[in-house]
Amino acid sequence: MKIIAANSRANYDYLISEKIDAGIVLTGSEVKSLRFNTGSIKGSYIFEKNGELWLSNCFIKKYSNSINESYLPTRDRKLLIKKKEINKIKGSVKKDGSTIVPILLYFTSKGLVKLSFGVGKGKKKYDKRQSIKEKDWNIKRQRLIKNN
Repeated sequence: MKIIAANSRANYDYLISEKIDAGIVLTGSEVKSLRFNTGSIKGSYIFEKNGELWLSNCFIKKYSNSINESYLPTRDRKLLIKKKEINKIKGSVKKDGSTIVPILLYFTSKGLVKLSFGVGKGKKKYDKRQSIKEKDWNIKRQRLIKNN
């Protein structure tokens, strides 16, 4: 697995309860561009339209040798996921008030581009402070264990 782009703020801003992997519909030049790590999912989001999930605001730079003149780097891209999983995700979003957050964009061992996203709730300010305290304590604990 080769990581293309990661959303580092996802685990900080959201309490992720479920992670799902899905394929993305891309053009050939977009895949070639992603091989040079020219993608970003920072600030991107997933929405539901006509019973399908779509990734929006995901930036993929134009491939330099591409002929396409009217290329949009932040166009909406369809996610390839089974209908049963879509219904499960939509139900949890409607019931719990959760959101769908993109976490990781990566290549599989077969060379396919996949998106890992999570269903989670937004954290409050005090939850964020608590997660920072836990992270700092884990680092200090590792240092103490290493030194002793």
